[in-house]
Amino acid sequence: MTSSPEKSVATEKSVDSLVQQATDNHVSRITLNRPEALNALTPDLRERLVLLLSQASADPDVRAVVLTGRGRGFCAGADLRGASGVGEGAPGDVARTIRLGAQRLIAAVLDCEKPVVAAVNGTAAGLGAHLAFACDLVLAAESARFIEVFVRRGLVPDGGGAYLLPRLIGPRRAKELMFFGDALTASDAERLGLVNRVLADGELDKTARAWAERLAAGPTRALALTKQLVNASLDTDRTAAFAAEAAAQEINMTTADAREGVASFVERRSPEYRGR
Repeated sequence: MTSSPEKSVATEKSVDSLVQQATDNHVSRITLNRPEALNALTPDLRERLVLLLSQASADPDVRAVVLTGRGRGFCAGADLRGASGVGEGAPGDVARTIRLGAQRLIAAVLDCEKPVVAAVNGTAAGLGAHLAFACDLVLAAESARFIEVFVRRGLVPDGGGAYLLPRLIGPRRAKELMFFGDALTASDAERLGLVNRVLADGELDKTARAWAERLAAGPTRALALTKQLVNASLDTDRTAAFAAEAAAQEINMTTADAREGVASFVERRSPEYRGR
């Protein structure tokens, strides 16, 4: 049965209120707003995040993204309480759900053409931890915790965890986190290299805004190409990496920001980048 237009609109408004977005100073701020569930992701909320990241990539007025949560949690991962039993259905159903769901979300962060800053305000567990780790820069409040919770539920890590973690901290550390599922404090996450900075809880939002606005004032296309090069660097050999670097610089030199950067250096003044 087809739902009525009124019901569709109500559902859309509900999703909009649970994943809020606002753009200011060329920064798209995306806030998970389901604090009573530690911002656990339902399929609808996950799809909303994917859409907002895609829109940020395509919108020339957006030049950086901040991803954060409201309340005590950044994101507690997938909402298993709202899902049907894990492993139920025909063969391939679970794999298909992961490919089109959790993996698609992580890919949306990795492939976003604007730098994405995670402001981890509290617990980041399972897919929520991987959502943070996929971001380009990670700021964490002192109260933040990162948990590879899958093993506690008898599950294999998904949402790109076994891809992201070894690249960030090496295979042995990654296995330790995934095998035991112990909570990792913000300071320990910083020590391992999973977090750029740990901040007092009251300073997180201010610093995230400052970092994002600084990125938004930078050469947007150069940052996008840099992101692509770094993300691809661990999946290729030196010859391919050097070729990609040269091609990226060739592309970048056609932008107005590159011309402005060179001109400002010659003229001994600060550059004024426009994101084009």
